[in-house]
Amino acid sequence: MRVNRVERNYMKKTSLKMNFMMNAVLTISAFIFPLITFPYVSRILLPEGTGKVSFATSIVSYFTILAQLGIPTYGIRVCAIVRDDYEKLTRTVQELFIINVVMSVISYIALFISISLIQRLQEDKTLLLIVSATIFFNAIGMEWLYKALEQYTYITIRSIIFKFIALVAMFLLVHQQSDYLKYGAISIFAASASNVLNFIHSKKYISLKPVGNYNIKRHIRPVMIFFAMSCATTIYTNLDTVMLGFMTSNTDVGYYNAAIKIKTILVSIVTSLGVVLLPRASYYVEHQMMNEFYRITNKAINFVFLVASPMMIYFILFAKEGIFFLSGHSYLGAVMPMQIIMPTLLFIGLTNIMGIQMLVPLGKEKVVLCSEVVGVFVDVVINILLIPKVASSGAAIGTLVAEISVFIVQYFVLKDTVKSAFKKVNYIAIISSILISSILSSMVKKLQLGLFITLCFSAILFFGIYIFILTIIKEPLIIEIEKQLLNKIFKKHKKGK
Repeated sequence: MRVNRVERNYMKKTSLKMNFMMNAVLTISAFIFPLITFPYVSRILLPEGTGKVSFATSIVSYFTILAQLGIPTYGIRVCAIVRDDYEKLTRTVQELFIINVVMSVISYIALFISISLIQRLQEDKTLLLIVSATIFFNAIGMEWLYKALEQYTYITIRSIIFKFIALVAMFLLVHQQSDYLKYGAISIFAASASNVLNFIHSKKYISLKPVGNYNIKRHIRPVMIFFAMSCATTIYTNLDTVMLGFMTSNTDVGYYNAAIKIKTILVSIVTSLGVVLLPRASYYVEHQMMNEFYRITNKAINFVFLVASPMMIYFILFAKEGIFFLSGHSYLGAVMPMQIIMPTLLFIGLTNIMGIQMLVPLGKEKVVLCSEVVGVFVDVVINILLIPKVASSGAAIGTLVAEISVFIVQYFVLKDTVKSAFKKVNYIAIISSILISSILSSMVKKLQLGLFITLCFSAILFFGIYIFILTIIKEPLIIEIEKQLLNKIFKKHKKGK
């Protein structure tokens, strides 16, 4: 009875469906912002200019991860556990904030020393310093607190407002190739400046007055594990760009950046469900509600297959049209890397569920760390071998094989738990739907309708046929989502009457 009462009280506070919906809106906004700005910016800055910003962002990401010290993921879990106790939550947040501030200072010192010692970094010193504002904004933002409290409505509205301001600034200020510094500054503003509001708004949930008697030591060990995980992830996420920057040219970095820009947008859609499930999964494990825990994880795995698989195939088929539309014909060298890297959508989606949603709430962070270390090792070896020969395509191959390696390690550890979930996925339905959709949508290319119309028409045809076939086959999750949408439409219609 106690568990049921706890669960009922928790559900009153937050709705998982509402969180997912808000995170979906946030994901769509993250999709629309670069969809509008990147075609404009890439044509003005060209591969060299976008390559410079991408290289600087990748370099600063290493110092940002040092400043964050694993708190973004650990903070969600530990705050979600004490979310119902105001005093414990306040103390926990303040302890993590102190760690974050101290590490941010150390990170800035390390960045300044690196710039002064490394010639390649001195070439883009001003840009690096501008982009490094991310370290400060992340320190005061406490995004992990809002995710732990499942405040996705606030996160979404705040993010959209700042993205809109940045969108206007982009068109007003970026007009020529030398404006890459302005582009870097506006990108940071769009992504991180809203964290100032986070700090001010946090007093609604915690006290900003120092409570004293801090027990920072209790966080060090788990934070270091999460830090190692974050390091591993950031290394092989940004390693390709950094190695391309050192081993090739800004132009090659620009090609690769155009390819991963599309991939990053799509990954955010695929992993959107896992993001909102982490605090809920942690809560279920803490209160020994394991049936609920396995139910949502099984559904999440099916969701990843249903969403990632068609996206992966569509953007392999229409990579050239997608790159030319978003970046212009100067980015022909980005087409092959994009096609190579697209399968990572599926593997990142699955490891996001198995790693962040399952292993982390179960307290098996070391397994996630081990899998990511394997990914780093694989990525480094392949990059060293292939980047000098095939540049950005070699970096794409390194990322793909690294993600597959991470998946293999995590699946091996969780195979007894997730085997049933993988067996429940209707692979035949998904493959046959994608095959039919691919054949029919590919015919659109022959019509020569122009890039925008080709992409719109082919996407509507591809995904429309895909969903239609799965609906006819009665794929359970698709049917469930459609019923929920129809119920909401009819409810609104009845209210209108």
